[in-house]
Amino acid sequence: MKIIGKVFNFLIFLFLYAPLFVMMFFSFNKSKSTSVFTGFSLKWYEEMFSNRDTMEALTNTLILALLSAVIATILGTLAAVGIYRMRSRWVRNVTMNVTNIPMMNPDIVTGVSLMLLFVFIGRLIGASESLNFFTLLIAHVTFNLPYVILNVLPKLRQTDPHLMEAAEDLGCHPVRAFFEAVIPSIRPGILSGFLMAFTLSIDDFVISYYTNGSSFQTLPLKIYSMTKKKVKPDMYALCTLIFVTILILLIIINIAQAKSEKNSQDSEF
Repeated sequence: MKIIGKVFNFLIFLFLYAPLFVMMFFSFNKSKSTSVFTGFSLKWYEEMFSNRDTMEALTNTLILALLSAVIATILGTLAAVGIYRMRSRWVRNVTMNVTNIPMMNPDIVTGVSLMLLFVFIGRLIGASESLNFFTLLIAHVTFNLPYVILNVLPKLRQTDPHLMEAAEDLGCHPVRAFFEAVIPSIRPGILSGFLMAFTLSIDDFVISYYTNGSSFQTLPLKIYSMTKKKVKPDMYALCTLIFVTILILLIIINIAQAKSEKNSQDSEF
């Protein structure tokens, strides 16, 4: 049974990661072929960096992802603290169910509903463009918030509930006690929530498609527009760099969390 389980796990990981490895492999191909490897070359990486439209779309994507992740992390952390401190269990459960709706809701439903909301508000205030960068930013913050909350809440539950009270008894102002006593203990959850929000923002296409204006284009939208003709291999190179970057960030975050947990265990002893 153990051998069957290992084989099954291997097949699952092979199915998940084989397309990525194929893409990475052919990003170093000298020709445009995706079936025949004609020789190793960095040609498509050079072309990617020299393509102004691609670099602009990448810059827009990173700016949007960073801003939405930062805002979602701040709001999500505060929301998680508020939910954790709710005294009524019924109210807390209802709030958590409402929080989970954006995750359970299909992306196309979220995207269309946000688009209708932004268009309605835009016409109400007489805006020249109902959809722009700020509507896209609000949309990304909206679907990132639940993931941050769900990453921070478990760390709050693992934290000593009397930690902040102890800091206040020692003379700390409540705000200072929160930042110096509570935040360090839930930092791994905050970092995980930030990284997940950043990754989801980079990856999002459906919601961005409905809430984006004509003056701002992200990388997924650019790649989608290219699929109507043909995706050039320089996109393989760009996607490879993004995958490797996210992988390195995940490794760093996991190492940092492991060290933090080890230090906390050592301090207990």
